[in-house]
Amino acid sequence: MKSERIDTYRVKLSCSCGFSDFRTLTDKVKTVNPFFQKASFTPLLESEKGKMVLTMQRANREHLEIISLEEISMLVSSDFDLPDVLQLVTRKVAAQLKVSVCNIYLLEGDELVLAATNGFDPSYIGVIRIRMGEGITGTVAKERQYISLSHASQDPRYKYFPELQEEKYNSMLSFPLSDKNDVYGVINLNSTSIKSFQEDEIYFVSIIANLITTAIKLRRQVALGKKPA
Repeated sequence: MKSERIDTYRVKLSCSCGFSDFRTLTDKVKTVNPFFQKASFTPLLESEKGKMVLTMQRANREHLEIISLEEISMLVSSDFDLPDVLQLVTRKVAAQLKVSVCNIYLLEGDELVLAATNGFDPSYIGVIRIRMGEGITGTVAKERQYISLSHASQDPRYKYFPELQEEKYNSMLSFPLSDKNDVYGVINLNSTSIKSFQEDEIYFVSIIANLITTAIKLRRQVALGKKPA
């Protein structure tokens, strides 16, 4: 099954057997994923390992696995501990986008607390704290807008943590975990190489950020004894 964007609102799905269908992108999809026009989605595909995965087609025509249905179910199910699932997500994102570090910070009060990491010493989880509006991460959380930099340490908003030895990292993508009303945290990517994150990479991270945000909100609703909306 192949997908082809016809215009801003329609996607054509076609099969080698001759079947084709048109689907309309809802306003909700366009709102939740502001980068939805930046990449082309394929339907759920079966990977070589026999699991169902959601993929996207990158600018170089490479099909990149975003996340499997099994991993999505772990994110949205309160049966799995959120810290463990977030740790899995950081490993996946770092591997898929070939970056040195992927961190997830969650908002606690007016501070962003390191909740999961791939690339930094895990002993700093729960220890590294950044105030809202502080550094690049705090700025992203406060303004709820992503920041992409090829020389992060040269940015005046950059906050240096000597214990993390961040001086060896150059490029940085920081993306908010947020919805229309609230911010829940930030996901950061760091690379030792000097690079500009491409639109399809930012799109990839936007999808992961939306899934993490949903996972956080669902668990909070369960904790409060409310049924998920």
